[in-house]
Amino acid sequence: MGASRAEQYREFAAGRAAHLYRSACLLTSGDTHLAEDLVQETLGRMYVLWGRVSRIENPAGYAQTVLVRVFLTHKRRRSATERPVGELPDTAPESGEDPALRIALLGALGQLAPKDRAVVVLRYWEDRSIEETADALNVSSAAVRTRAVRALARLREQLGGSLVEFAAH
Repeated sequence: MGASRAEQYREFAAGRAAHLYRSACLLTSGDTHLAEDLVQETLGRMYVLWGRVSRIENPAGYAQTVLVRVFLTHKRRRSATERPVGELPDTAPESGEDPALRIALLGALGQLAPKDRAVVVLRYWEDRSIEETADALNVSSAAVRTRAVRALARLREQLGGSLVEFAAH
């Protein structure tokens, strides 16, 4: 029975790792190394919980929630303010992507407060409802709405006319 549970976890981890990594990259504003660390921490925590996963209605959604909570915990640490400079992400853009747009969006996301960034990623990247986002962040629905409005206004302010310029390509 233990072997089948371990195999189920391996399948889950293999199937969710890429999605968790993409979300982590958005949360970290393109810091691929930190994103890998966050995904590893998330999968480690999910492994510990895996024996009780039958009580979790949506393990994939719960893993996303764990990822966001791990990110927010990391941002509260004093060492989280250390950032390498002068380097672009190690990965090459996938075909069909505009590298300038990607860099501009990741830079704008990086200017948001961690909780505002988490709201944007959960609401608009993960396509979660306000209630699901509030539950993942342990805040009220009103707080999610307020943070979403504030974060989107800040993104519009930062990207302003340059977003139209990028979209024209």
